[in-house]
Amino acid sequence: MRYSKTLIPTVKEVPADAEIPSHQLMLRAGLMRKVASGTYTYLPIGWRILMKIMNIVRSEMNKSGAQEMLMPSVQPMELWQQTGRNVDYGPTMAHFTDRHGRENVLAPTAEEVVTSIAAGEINSYKQMPMNLYQISFKFRDEFRPRFGVLRSREFIMKDAYSFHADEKSLDETYKVMYETYKKIFSRCGLKYAIVEAESGEMGGSGSHQFTIPCESGEDVIVQTEDGAYAANIEKAPVDALPAAAQGKVYKSIEEVHTPNQKTIGEVCEFLKTDAKSLIKSLVYKSGTDIILALVRGDFEINPEKLRSAVGKSIELADENTIRTLTGAEVGFAGPVGLTQKINKLVIDHSVLTIEAGITGANKTDYHIKNVVPGRDFPIEGKNIVVGDVRNAVESDTYQGKKLVFKRGIEVGQVFKLGTKYSGKLGAKFLDKDGTEKLCIMGCYGIGINRIAASAIETMYDKDGIVWPINIAPFEVIIVPAGNSEQIIAASESIYKELTDAGVEVLLDDRDERGGVKFKDADLIGIPIRITVGAKSLAEGNAEIKVRRESEVTKVSLAEIKANILRIIDKLKNESV
Repeated sequence: MRYSKTLIPTVKEVPADAEIPSHQLMLRAGLMRKVASGTYTYLPIGWRILMKIMNIVRSEMNKSGAQEMLMPSVQPMELWQQTGRNVDYGPTMAHFTDRHGRENVLAPTAEEVVTSIAAGEINSYKQMPMNLYQISFKFRDEFRPRFGVLRSREFIMKDAYSFHADEKSLDETYKVMYETYKKIFSRCGLKYAIVEAESGEMGGSGSHQFTIPCESGEDVIVQTEDGAYAANIEKAPVDALPAAAQGKVYKSIEEVHTPNQKTIGEVCEFLKTDAKSLIKSLVYKSGTDIILALVRGDFEINPEKLRSAVGKSIELADENTIRTLTGAEVGFAGPVGLTQKINKLVIDHSVLTIEAGITGANKTDYHIKNVVPGRDFPIEGKNIVVGDVRNAVESDTYQGKKLVFKRGIEVGQVFKLGTKYSGKLGAKFLDKDGTEKLCIMGCYGIGINRIAASAIETMYDKDGIVWPINIAPFEVIIVPAGNSEQIIAASESIYKELTDAGVEVLLDDRDERGGVKFKDADLIGIPIRITVGAKSLAEGNAEIKVRRESEVTKVSLAEIKANILRIIDKLKNESV
């Protein structure tokens, strides 16, 4: 391909609203352009990169035995209401009413549609296991789209769904997908970490997340210092801290006036105390049920752990619910005298380390001190759960081992869904003994755009992108450093020779100075550059430079092809 005939609108300036390197470089290198907040047009070389990623994903998925299909992006709301996920996704779900008054969803994922298909098409155990996948656009109405394609409203995802007659079959396919994902990310040239993950609104019994360690990533990876265990922050368990001694005699609870002191920080400063002595109370709703969650003041509730402890979807209660429950404004809730008014009390282990603490008085502008867990509010009994429902922090341990933290970008996740969707959408089959059973499901997702962004985030330098060769827009760029007939003729000859050999080549045939061409080549990140200049050409040579290396090698024109094929083969083998 010729540069002069290709739309590659590179820019020197860093875009003002681009916060991280991948976002900046995808715009500067002419891979994409912003249309609106969280939505982008992929320009020709950006689309080439995405197509290469999709082809790697498609190749490995097909090898695994999965079957490609395509499901609609516009889905009826009724399907989502049947599973209840219209509530789980809440305002993140993009939806609209059509001209006939029917409510429709712009698909954030496709469990409902694929399960409804299975309900109509699978009727016997002999048809399973079956693994169906698609590569398509998804839509999520993100409150704050940011970081370019890492958190956008529209994105490309490979989503696969497997159907099984029993758990053993699900486990087998789960392992196949697990290994398939490893091959996909390796072929894309990414160094990844696999961590245990929460299923979240997907539901199910187990999940693993494939994450690219990276400082600009939004995900937090937690692992033991010996590396024996790793999980994302939503899943990461912690050892319980030593509980406070029992049986001591403490002062009676005492009400204190704390005008307008609502936050942990404000209360600590006002009462001259430490957050470790505060009991933080948060009110949640699950349908019509009210849940009160308690955690020590220096920790944060983990919504996914709390959801698991409650056993169903939850959301923070609105202000009116909190006022009705506590009789106070938001910021003054506490467990004392409140446990009879709620459906479930969930207490994080950390609360049990407090001997006599401070909490909200359920009265506007008041807190109470000398609150003893177990004396002033119950810590055991019906509808009371005590366990790990907080986020891990730097000082924590798990199984006695110190926890260490890294940031990362999630690029894929595999789930064991069980019968969550098949039960609600009627995906049943007749087993070999003639009994009717629910299909057992698995789900496997990969973010196509995120693979591209992750590669940039982990492989760039001061000059631009450094693409892994398997997903680079081109394998080789030829840069004629001059406009003489000899330079042009030699460049054209190399271009034809490499193109005929099956190499993906971009010939920079623009009427630009050599320095401009070099800067654009580095910015775009093409793995191998061939420079044809007057001095080298006079010696019968051209120069070869691998983008990620500083060394420039002079090679005779007769040996260019053999050298390029050898370098390409070497770079590709590194990604397998």
